[in-house]
Amino acid sequence: LQASDLIITPATTFKEKPDPTGLVFGTVFTDNMLTIEWSLASGWEKPCIRPLENLSIHPAASALHYAVELFEGMKAYRGVDGKIRLFRPALNMDRMARSALRTTLPTFDQKELLECIRKLVELEQEWVPYSTSASLYIRPTLIGTEPSLGVKKPTKALLYVILSPVGPYFPSGTFSPISLWADPKYVRAWKGGTGDCKVGGNYGSSIYAQQEALEFGCQQVLWLYGEDHQITEVGTMNLFLYWINENGENELATPPLDGIILPGVTRQSILDLARSWGEFKVSERYITMSDLTAALEKNRVKEMFGAGTACIVCPISKILYQGKHLDIPTMENGPEVTTRFLNKLTDIQ
Repeated sequence: LQASDLIITPATTFKEKPDPTGLVFGTVFTDNMLTIEWSLASGWEKPCIRPLENLSIHPAASALHYAVELFEGMKAYRGVDGKIRLFRPALNMDRMARSALRTTLPTFDQKELLECIRKLVELEQEWVPYSTSASLYIRPTLIGTEPSLGVKKPTKALLYVILSPVGPYFPSGTFSPISLWADPKYVRAWKGGTGDCKVGGNYGSSIYAQQEALEFGCQQVLWLYGEDHQITEVGTMNLFLYWINENGENELATPPLDGIILPGVTRQSILDLARSWGEFKVSERYITMSDLTAALEKNRVKEMFGAGTACIVCPISKILYQGKHLDIPTMENGPEVTTRFLNKLTDIQ
């Protein structure tokens, strides 16, 4: 895979750019896309930037039958200086390569793919919103296109990248608190599975639980794991708890990367920022629902928030657990730390 081989045949008809204030997440796409085909026989073909169009794949393609696919999520931002920047894209390329290994899809040169993506964004630069509350979402995708039935390593694959200008991920807005539904009967991931990879199977199987959460009046699922109801992730986000821990210390805690947690880019960035501040303890540790409820009873919980590329940082105000509504005092506490992370990350981006 060589960026120097890139063939660019751009669109000649152009769609109207949307108003950045009215964007609904992931519904509008730019004029062009990047595609790179791979086969066991020939390796990677020359990368192409061409007009956005529907894919033509065999009906037996392994992505359709056996979920042999993966994706990434990253963003390009327009700074106040007018320059366009991608936020820590090397971390996305690294995670994408790990997901490819786990799903037996072809590996690729991360720097070369990133350069192809950069050229696509450069071509579509007018689609990067002139706004501080909107951005251009980048969705690299790798699918198995093996044209035969049978659960096996694919001999053909397609890597493509599409772009979508986006506003806030949640309809409630950029920084409105969300409520969570926590029920151990559904599990997002398990030890030895693919919870630490960004593969579609992790998301498709979560929709049923998400619908149930909505029926209970909650916006997202708080995923629990194990007999002790370990807190893992929030919907499609990593989770952070800012509290006074069992030893009386101010602590920012998030579940450890033990194979069931997605190693989020925003997650890593928040940990890096917090450790650089040196103002409170920063831990990657297990937190159970009994830990949380005990801390709430003793007023030791200060703030709780989700973090991810789509939403950046999202405060949490309520959790429905075992028939009880737990009030999380995130907004009552400012939310000082959550807002600070959001502002700092937004400034960097």
